[in-house]
Amino acid sequence: QVQLVESGGGFVQAGGSLRLSCAASGSIFSINAMGWFRQAPGKQRDLVAAITSTGSTNYADSVKGRFTISRDNAKNTVYLQMNSLKPEDTAVYYCYEYQFGSWGQGTQVTVSS
Repeated sequence: QVQLVESGGGFVQAGGSLRLSCAASGSIFSINAMGWFRQAPGKQRDLVAAITSTGSTNYADSVKGRFTISRDNAKNTVYLQMNSLKPEDTAVYYCYEYQFGSWGQGTQVTVSS
Protein backbone atom coordinates (compact mmCIF):
# COMPACT_ATOMS: atom_id res chain seq x y z
CA GLN A 1 0.00 0.00 0.00
CA VAL A 2 0.95 3.62 -0.50
CA GLN A 3 0.07 6.57 1.70
CA LEU A 4 -0.24 9.95 -0.02
CA VAL A 5 -0.36 13.41 1.53
CA GLU A 6 -1.04 16.47 -0.62
CA SER A 7 -0.15 20.06 0.17
CA GLY A 8 0.11 23.42 -1.55
CA GLY A 9 -3.50 24.25 -2.31
CA GLY A 10 -4.99 27.64 -1.57
CA PHE A 11 -6.68 30.73 -2.87
CA VAL A 12 -5.28 32.62 -5.85
CA GLN A 13 -6.45 35.21 -8.34
CA ALA A 14 -6.89 34.36 -12.00
CA GLY A 15 -3.56 34.36 -13.79
CA GLY A 16 -1.70 33.32 -10.68
CA SER A 17 0.27 30.17 -9.87
CA LEU A 18 0.29 27.41 -7.30
CA ARG A 19 2.47 24.37 -6.79
CA LEU A 20 0.96 21.22 -5.35
CA SER A 21 3.04 18.52 -3.71
CA CYS A 22 2.22 14.89 -2.97
CA ALA A 23 4.46 13.03 -0.56
CA ALA A 24 4.31 9.25 -0.78
CA SER A 25 5.29 6.56 1.69
CA GLY A 26 4.85 2.83 2.15
CA SER A 27 5.99 1.45 -1.19
CA ILE A 28 8.75 1.75 -3.77
CA PHE A 29 7.71 5.13 -5.07
CA SER A 30 10.16 5.24 -7.95
CA ILE A 31 8.40 2.42 -9.83
CA ASN A 32 4.90 3.76 -9.50
CA ALA A 33 3.04 5.83 -12.04
CA MET A 34 1.42 8.83 -10.37
CA GLY A 35 -1.34 11.21 -11.28
CA TRP A 36 -3.23 14.33 -10.26
CA PHE A 37 -7.00 14.39 -10.51
CA ARG A 38 -9.48 17.12 -9.65
CA GLN A 39 -13.11 17.28 -8.69
CA ALA A 40 -15.27 20.39 -8.78
CA PRO A 41 -18.56 20.55 -6.84
CA GLY A 42 -21.23 18.47 -8.53
CA LYS A 43 -18.82 17.07 -11.11
CA GLN A 44 -16.92 13.84 -11.55
CA ARG A 45 -13.29 13.40 -10.65
CA ASP A 46 -11.16 13.87 -13.76
CA LEU A 47 -7.53 13.26 -14.64
CA VAL A 48 -5.43 16.42 -14.81
CA ALA A 49 -1.96 14.99 -15.41
CA ALA A 50 -0.02 11.76 -15.00
CA ILE A 51 3.62 10.74 -14.96
CA THR A 52 5.21 7.32 -15.35
CA SER A 53 8.18 5.96 -13.45
CA THR A 54 10.43 6.99 -16.36
CA GLY A 55 9.05 10.52 -16.53
CA SER A 56 6.67 10.29 -19.46
CA THR A 57 3.73 12.61 -18.98
CA ASN A 58 0.25 13.25 -20.27
CA TYR A 59 -2.19 16.07 -19.61
CA ALA A 60 -5.84 16.90 -19.93
CA ASP A 61 -6.41 19.21 -22.89
CA SER A 62 -7.74 21.90 -20.59
CA VAL A 63 -4.41 22.27 -18.76
CA LYS A 64 -1.87 21.66 -21.53
CA GLY A 65 0.67 24.45 -21.67
CA ARG A 66 -0.30 25.73 -18.20
CA PHE A 67 0.32 22.82 -15.81
CA THR A 68 3.44 20.71 -15.39
CA ILE A 69 3.69 17.42 -13.52
CA SER A 70 7.06 16.28 -12.23
CA ARG A 71 8.51 13.90 -9.69
CA ASP A 72 11.50 13.63 -7.39
CA ASN A 73 12.05 9.95 -6.67
CA ALA A 74 14.72 10.71 -4.06
CA LYS A 75 12.09 12.61 -2.07
CA ASN A 76 9.18 10.26 -2.91
CA THR A 77 7.26 13.31 -4.08
CA VAL A 78 5.26 14.28 -7.14
CA TYR A 79 4.47 17.89 -7.99
CA LEU A 80 1.93 19.80 -10.03
CA GLN A 81 3.02 23.29 -11.06
CA MET A 82 -0.06 25.26 -12.08
CA ASN A 83 0.39 28.53 -13.97
CA SER A 84 -2.06 30.94 -15.61
CA LEU A 85 -4.79 29.65 -13.36
CA LYS A 86 -8.41 30.19 -14.35
CA PRO A 87 -11.60 30.21 -12.26
CA GLU A 88 -12.59 26.93 -13.94
CA ASP A 89 -9.52 25.30 -12.36
CA THR A 90 -11.23 25.62 -8.97
CA ALA A 91 -11.58 22.13 -7.50
CA VAL A 92 -10.28 19.71 -4.92
CA TYR A 93 -7.07 18.21 -6.30
CA TYR A 94 -6.18 14.62 -5.49
CA CYS A 95 -2.96 12.71 -5.84
CA TYR A 96 -3.27 9.14 -7.14
CA GLU A 97 -0.91 6.18 -7.25
CA TYR A 98 -1.65 3.67 -10.02
CA GLN A 99 -0.14 0.41 -8.77
CA PHE A 100 -2.26 0.07 -5.62
CA GLY A 101 -4.98 2.54 -6.52
CA SER A 102 -4.24 4.81 -3.56
CA TRP A 103 -5.69 8.32 -3.16
CA GLY A 104 -4.58 11.25 -1.10
CA GLN A 105 -6.98 13.25 1.05
CA GLY A 106 -7.18 16.12 -1.45
CA THR A 107 -6.25 19.78 -1.35
CA GLN A 108 -8.54 22.67 -2.26
CA VAL A 109 -7.58 25.08 -5.04
CA THR A 110 -9.74 28.17 -5.47
CA VAL A 111 -9.18 30.65 -8.31
CA SER A 112 -11.03 33.94 -8.18
CA SER A 113 -11.91 35.97 -11.25
